[in-house]
Amino acid sequence: MVQNRNDHGGEGTALLWLGRGMRKVVSLPAFILMNAFIGFAGFARESGIELAHAAFMTAAIWALPAQVVLIAAVESGTTLLATFFAVSLSSVRLMPMVTSLIPQLRGERTRTSTLLFLSHFIAVTSWVMANQFIERVPRRYRTIYFGGFAVTLTVCNILIVVAVYGLSARIPSSVLGALFFLTPVYFLTSLWATARERVIKLALLTGMALGPLFHLVAPEFDLLLAGTVGGVVAFAVGRPRTDTDKEVS
Repeated sequence: MVQNRNDHGGEGTALLWLGRGMRKVVSLPAFILMNAFIGFAGFARESGIELAHAAFMTAAIWALPAQVVLIAAVESGTTLLATFFAVSLSSVRLMPMVTSLIPQLRGERTRTSTLLFLSHFIAVTSWVMANQFIERVPRRYRTIYFGGFAVTLTVCNILIVVAVYGLSARIPSSVLGALFFLTPVYFLTSLWATARERVIKLALLTGMALGPLFHLVAPEFDLLLAGTVGGVVAFAVGRPRTDTDKEVS
């Protein structure tokens, strides 16, 4: 029997890990995100966004909050420059996820272009799923495993937007709104479940507590202020103490 050249010490083949990554689309987190994109399709249609633009937005931006910010800016007639900054700021939150996940995906022969391509698909759902399973994947197959999951998830949601866009008029707005609201609830619970350090959970709690307060004081900047102030407070209070800190105290 001829052994497969790609089978390194019983680790499996690239095709096997690609299939396993794609199979992860059949999971609760992916299902919740798909339902949220059903709501997004209705939101885009009601906002006057054309089908092609909604589908392109899903593929090119691939972060639901940023897509909502873009549509809201288009509806309100915001200038192109202001819209660019608003969408960029809403997407900057994904940068820590990219910087923490990329080293886990990198193998000895991984090309930089491959990592740059995969970084486009790192959003909350793919980051949470990767953090749960990536350490069980042989390092040489991590990029193809993650790519199988993340790219398949993106393609599925593009197809959902295309399929639901025309049917959304028949779906009650209350149902679309409820599906749309699943995403922030899922994001919050997922981030809590995957938090490895106490300071992260403290930042989540501080941000949630400050959110209503800043909404009363500065409703246009409530999320930005709650996230910034909450994160700084959580870091100052809950960060692990170093040996230098202990000597000073």
